[in-house]
Amino acid sequence: MTGAFFLTPYQGKIVGPVAWVLGHIMNGIFNILNAIGIPNIGLAIIIFTLVIYLCLLPLTYKQQKFSKLQSKMSPELKAIQAKYKGKKDNDSMLAMQEETKELYAKYGVSQTGSCLQLIIQMPILFALYRVIYSIPAYVTIVKNAFYPLVEQLRNTDGAVAFIQETLSSAKNYSGQFNNELFTSGDPTYVENTLVDVLNKASTADWDALTSNFGSLADSINSTHAQLNQFNSFLGLNIGDSPMYMVQTAFANKNFILLIGGIIVPVLAALTQWINTKLMPQQTDNNGKIDPDDPAAQMQQSMKTMNIMMPLMSAFFCFNLPAGMGLYWIAGAVVRSIQQIVINKHIDKIDIDAEIAKNTEKYKQKMEKMKSTPQMNRYANMSTRNISSSANTSVKSDSEKEKQLEDVRAKFNGKEIRKDSLLAKANMVKEFNEKNNK
Repeated sequence: MTGAFFLTPYQGKIVGPVAWVLGHIMNGIFNILNAIGIPNIGLAIIIFTLVIYLCLLPLTYKQQKFSKLQSKMSPELKAIQAKYKGKKDNDSMLAMQEETKELYAKYGVSQTGSCLQLIIQMPILFALYRVIYSIPAYVTIVKNAFYPLVEQLRNTDGAVAFIQETLSSAKNYSGQFNNELFTSGDPTYVENTLVDVLNKASTADWDALTSNFGSLADSINSTHAQLNQFNSFLGLNIGDSPMYMVQTAFANKNFILLIGGIIVPVLAALTQWINTKLMPQQTDNNGKIDPDDPAAQMQQSMKTMNIMMPLMSAFFCFNLPAGMGLYWIAGAVVRSIQQIVINKHIDKIDIDAEIAKNTEKYKQKMEKMKSTPQMNRYANMSTRNISSSANTSVKSDSEKEKQLEDVRAKFNGKEIRKDSLLAKANMVKEFNEKNNK
């Protein structure tokens, strides 16, 4: 069972390749910890989260700087919108767009805001979650800990069906159980699925396996013991969910375990809440979000989310393995520390000097654009188009006059009927001559 990755990692077209890269980083971190005698998944998750968020620090800084400058320019942006309020004609719309563009250039920010930074960050953050959720798919040492047990279970009558129908963690992998490779008995796919299920199995699930397959008791217990060593963090098994910890604590009257089961989701919610409070807030003079301020509209829409996110974090962390809660807490703590440092740095920035520098850069850019060959070509094209239109108009008048002469020549010396083409042409000519005098 060799190779960097035996399990099938996440296969998404965008997140999948990013998860593959992050998986190598996680694998390297765990190998280093194992080399120094601390093969601990909890510690690896914290270090891994810290490394990734430090790598994202430049993008985070750009986002927060944009928010600060946007807050400063908000009154001017509102003034422009008020100036053209209700004006829907093309000239007004173009003028408003031009003034808005110049305002954004003055403050050195893009009209698309921090969209680019978000587009870059989101796949990384999703991939970070996928790696931590499926540790054995990316960390070789953890994956190898499931062997030879999963191979033995695959070859034991009734074991695969028991895992599929009995273990609580199996319900999360119904798609894999229904996959054609699994139903046809493909050894690799079946073993991968068993690893996925056992990786999320609770202590009760492991006990059920031991009770029903006594012949594999030694292999089951040794595998479970090694995984417990990997998952043990501050006295808690982060492979168990806090809900399971609380239920077990009540059953065994273990109040230390009860505290551990409660503290994980509570810390996840608390750190998430602190993180949202440290984020830049768009406020008016009364300290409230201004609903009429375009720059604050996103902040307004996220106000409810900032309340709901901590509650959602607590709910998910209560039901998922505690390792996911540890990731949630570590991420929120790292982001909060980053936010404090970034806020202090941005507060020291001379905004007026920044505006002056950006204004000068914009002027130089516009001057450079005016002298570019492309702009000259556009101007020449416009001039040629105007000349061409004028020539077409003149040519059209000449052709009309020639047609009238041709008609006169054709009917020269003949009696002209009043309803004839020549009569009508003469009427048009006389009318034009009379009005041109």
